Amino acid sequence: MAEERKSWLRRHAETALAKGFTRAYETVRVDPDKFLLQLRAAYRVPISGYHGVFSLEIGELDMVADSIIRSGMKVAAVEGAGLGFGGLITIVPDLGILSAITMRTIQKLSLLYGFQFNTDDEMAELWIAAASAAGVDISRELLEKEVINKFVPRVIQRIAARASTEVVEKWAGRMIPLASAVIGAGLNYWFVRAWGERARTHFRKRHLLLRQQSTPVLLPATAPTILPAD
Repeated sequence: MAEERKSWLRRHAETALAKGFTRAYETVRVDPDKFLLQLRAAYRVPISGYHGVFSLEIGELDMVADSIIRSGMKVAAVEGAGLGFGGLITIVPDLGILSAITMRTIQKLSLLYGFQFNTDDEMAELWIAAASAAGVDISRELLEKEVINKFVPRVIQRIAARASTEVVEKWAGRMIPLASAVIGAGLNYWFVRAWGERARTHFRKRHLLLRQQSTPVLLPATAPTILPAD
């Protein structure tokens, strides 16, 4: 009976997560222009465009990243507490909303570290980062062989399949009456924190790599040539 319940929960969780990530991809993605204004006004980041983040101290970007992740965690916790009262009955809509919150957090981290998603290649990189946050390794060969409209749905399905395993392992506590709201808030909080941190690590590494590649190599100064006296 327990195995049947786990199987049911895994199937429904995977479906809900896939729908949530798809919705985040199609309709609720972060607007880069609006987020740039938010970075300048709310976070006091002194840039006129996203290229400017490469001239800032990496520690300054990291502090903003911490704030972005914490904000996503709080929103997810409130949402988890609200829907948590329904126990397993509301777990499907909860996961759909949670996946959208998580994806928007990842999008903001991408922009913060200087990576926009205006082109198909940039959008693919965003979903590779999301897969990395989920613990899914996406081969570059897969990206090279497929157009973005086919690549993203396949990545979303793999992310949802992996994440649904986490759901089955940790969301079982939502079956407990009354405590489900508290458990739902805590699990959502943990979910966004874990995924946010892994996504931040991914973008931070890429950001530092680009900085290294753009730093001019300084050749050692040669000793002055001493001419023999006449």
